[in-house]
Amino acid sequence: MALLDKIREALEPLGAKVEEVRPGYISVSVDAGNMRKAAQLLFSLGFDHVVSVEGVDWIKDKEIEVAYHAASYEPELHGVIVKLSTRIPRDKPELDTLIEVWPSALYPERETWEMLGIVFRGHPELKRLLLPPDYQGPPPLRKDYRVVEEGFIVDLTRKQ
Repeated sequence: MALLDKIREALEPLGAKVEEVRPGYISVSVDAGNMRKAAQLLFSLGFDHVVSVEGVDWIKDKEIEVAYHAASYEPELHGVIVKLSTRIPRDKPELDTLIEVWPSALYPERETWEMLGIVFRGHPELKRLLLPPDYQGPPPLRKDYRVVEEGFIVDLTRKQ
C-alpha cells in the first residue's frame, strides 16, 4: 500500500483532510481535539520526529494555524515530510503539547508560544527562548503587532 493511502486510512477516521501537496510533502489538517491522536498515528507510521513547529496568524479569520512538520529517520521514509496542522481561536490560542509524542517539539513549541502566544497545555517549560526574559509586550509575530521605532509606532497592518 502506498504511503499516502496508509496515512489516509489511519487519519481520515479522525476527520482529517489528507492531501499530497507535491511528491514527498503530505499535508494533514485536523480539528484541534484530534491533534494528539493524529500525531500518535503518524508516529506509528514511522514519522518519529518533528523538524519544525510554526504558526500563522489568520487575523481576518480570527484564528491561528499551528503546523508541525514531521519526518522520519527510517530509510524508506527518507525525504518525506508530513505537515500536521489545525486552526485554533486567536482570542484563546491553546493546544495540547505534542512533546509526549515527539520530544523534538520541546523547543519549537516554546518558540511558537513566545512569538505567537500559543499556549501549549502540558508543556513543561514554556518560558522565553529568544526574547528577553522580562519582555512584556504582545507576541511579535501577530499581525497586529506594532513596532515602536524611535518614538513612532509603525502599523504593520496598514497598506502603504
